[in-house]
Amino acid sequence: MTYRLNGKVALVFGAGSCGPGWGNGKAAAVAYARAGATVISVDLELDRASETCSIIESEGGRCLALAADVSHAAQINAAVDRTREEFSRIDILHNNVGIGDMGDPIELSEEAWSHIIAVNLSSVFLACKKVLPIMIGQGGGVITNISSVASLSVRAAELVGYNVTKAGLNHFTRTIAVGYADQGIRANAILPGLMNTPMLRAIPGLTEQFGDEEEMLRVRDATSPTGKMGDAWDIANTAVFLASDEAKYINGVMLPVDGGLHCRLG
Repeated sequence: MTYRLNGKVALVFGAGSCGPGWGNGKAAAVAYARAGATVISVDLELDRASETCSIIESEGGRCLALAADVSHAAQINAAVDRTREEFSRIDILHNNVGIGDMGDPIELSEEAWSHIIAVNLSSVFLACKKVLPIMIGQGGGVITNISSVASLSVRAAELVGYNVTKAGLNHFTRTIAVGYADQGIRANAILPGLMNTPMLRAIPGLTEQFGDEEEMLRVRDATSPTGKMGDAWDIANTAVFLASDEAKYINGVMLPVDGGLHCRLG
């Protein structure tokens, strides 16, 4: 085991899993801890955040579980304030929260559109707005945003809200990367491709598009150039690398983790 994040404090929004198994945020939180970081596990549901913390603590790591609805600035601010009160610093900000309500521009309601923007994009703005002054004051930090290869090309018009917000997240990440590089802050985005995580079963209407879950998994596996979807640990291990000193000159990168799927897009 390589403790390349010793002494670091990682604030992970979306650190729970929406179903049994390993979601991207849950795996990232545990991976940060395994690399030596203290982790603040934040999720909409406290029990999900606590489950992640229990895993970390059972392995000898240090973790604090918090609940927050990232569509509300006050709740993000409270989570950041609590983190700073407990641990004095924030070295890693990991924004993993995202939703993908089904609907094209005609079918998707205005309320759903606004909610997707609030959760997928505005939440990252609000988290960065609160955390950046802390990172500036301590002389640096790393921000990692979880985007998607759906930000690169349109494969499903029925995910218009998801596609658009993830594309916006990419450019927001680049803007942060350029704007704060001279203050020791790096910002990158990870773009997962076809991943086999609990989120697949949580998106309303997605399974039904394929007929059943077995067919959904078969088609998604077949679509990947590798013949198999990735998993949450592919994202988590990438996040640990980007947060480490080995990646100290990597900034403003939109990194697909997709088995090469992005090469077929566009």
